[in-house]
Parts: sequence; structure tokens; C-alpha cells
Amino acid sequence: MRLGVDFGGTKIEAAALDSTGEILVRQRVPNPGNYEASVKAVADLTLKIESEAGAKTKVVGVGMPGSLSPVTGLVRNSNSVWLNGKPFFEDLKAALGKPVRVENDANCFALSEAVDGAAAGAHVVFGVIIGTGCGGGVVVDQKIVEGASGIGGEWGHTPLPWKREDETAIRDWCGRWDCLEQWISGTGLKRWSGMDPHDCATRAAAGDATAIAALDQLADRIARGLAVVVNILDPEVIVFGGGLSNIDALYPSLRGKLIAHVFSDVVGTKLVKNQHGDSSGVRGAAWLWRPEEAE
Repeated sequence: MRLGVDFGGTKIEAAALDSTGEILVRQRVPNPGNYEASVKAVADLTLKIESEAGAKTKVVGVGMPGSLSPVTGLVRNSNSVWLNGKPFFEDLKAALGKPVRVENDANCFALSEAVDGAAAGAHVVFGVIIGTGCGGGVVVDQKIVEGASGIGGEWGHTPLPWKREDETAIRDWCGRWDCLEQWISGTGLKRWSGMDPHDCATRAAAGDATAIAALDQLADRIARGLAVVVNILDPEVIVFGGGLSNIDALYPSLRGKLIAHVFSDVVGTKLVKNQHGDSSGVRGAAWLWRPEEAE
């Protein structure tokens, strides 16, 4: 049995997986939004999962917004800004009393889908989360590519490429300008279209011209952002997660627009929706430990 924790900005979910990747037990609680209380919430939730599963785990994997600095070990780049600068890894180890691995949530998502999800069998996978925020993760041969500075896949904080005259500069919460997160996340869509993703998708499906135009513009901006990834990484599969990944109308439009921006006469990359839904984060966190390490 392996245990994974998906530490989100609004909720914390934990799940126990068997050796085949099947979820045995899962529970979700609200994130208190306070550092000390959230660390305790993870510890309490872990104990509940173990109790319900009737077994103890030797190790725990945790997916979180942001990443750990390889220099200080402290959290950085989290949009749950109250986590930044905190010794999250060390405090979790102390609270859980067992070995812990902490990884970026988008990396956990990409790993889950690469191991036995929508991108299973692919050599190079790029995982995209477009929900409240925007993130990315790179997985090669079922291993997360963290990079030299631990920021591999930080796609959401690269600027919107090939900007147009009507795309005025926007300052992101991170302090940088024109981050993709401000343009293609659910929050970004609402900012520039006035519609939340569900409302926009529903109206577009009913034939509303304004909503259809907004989805077309969203697809164009996502395609421009992904074209840069394809030009550099050329992944076999790009797998989508987050709330906006559920808008099925995006996919055919995305492919056509992507081809227009990639520096190639052919695009072999597959664009697919996730297989494991909102379970991917917690599953990927559990996969941070190999089976033999968890025994």
C-alpha cells in the first residue's frame, strides 16, 4: 500500500493505493488556509486513511502548489502564498513521523497520467493543468524531470507568446508580466471574457456567439503557449487536467491552432484529456515512491 496526498489551495485529499494503482481508500478535507493548521490536517488525514485501510504505510508522497528550493529547502513559487518561505518538507516529516517526498502538483498529475493514465506508454509526456491557475510538468520514461533548479515544467509562468495588440500587459501574482496563467487559466478566462469556464462552455454549446468566440480565443492562446513547448520538447503526448480540460470543444480547435504555430510541417504530438480526473494529483503523489520503496 502507498499513500499520496494532494495538497491543494482549497482542499487536501489523501488516498491509499494498492500495488496495481487502484485506490483503496480516499478522503478529502478543506484546507484550513493556515500553515500550522494545514500541516496538522495532512497528518490527521494520513492517520484516518491508514485506519480506514487497516494498514500503516512506510512512506508518504505529497503534491503541492509551488516547489522546494534546492538551496534553502523552503517552499517557493506557490500561489497559496502563505506556504512560501515555510519548511513544509521538514515539518511534514516531523508531523507524519515517516519518510516524505514532496513534489509540485502539476508534476504529480503528469506522472500519474504517464504511469497508467491517458499518456501511458509514451516516452516524453507534458502534463498541463489549466484550472484556477496554470501549471505544467515534464515526465520522461515515467520519471519526473525536475531540472537543475527544480522548476522543470513551470509553463504557467512563461509569457504569452506572439502577443496581439489587444492583449494588454497584465501583472501576475508572482510579480512578472503576462504570465500564461493570466491568460489561459479559469481565473484568466473570467478576467478577460467575464464568464467562468462552466458558464462559457454551457453558453457556447447552446450556440451563444460571444461564448463561442471566447472559447476560440482561449484555444488560440493555449495553442500559442503549447507551441513553444512542442518546439523545445516535442513530447509524444500532452495531457490536460484541471477544470478547463473538461471543455471537450477545446480539443479539436486546439490541434488546428497548434499546427499553425509549431515550427514543423507536421505535429505528431497527441493532445488528450486526462484519464484519472481529479484523482490524478493524489495518485501521482503516491507514485513518487516506487513499489519496492513503499514495502
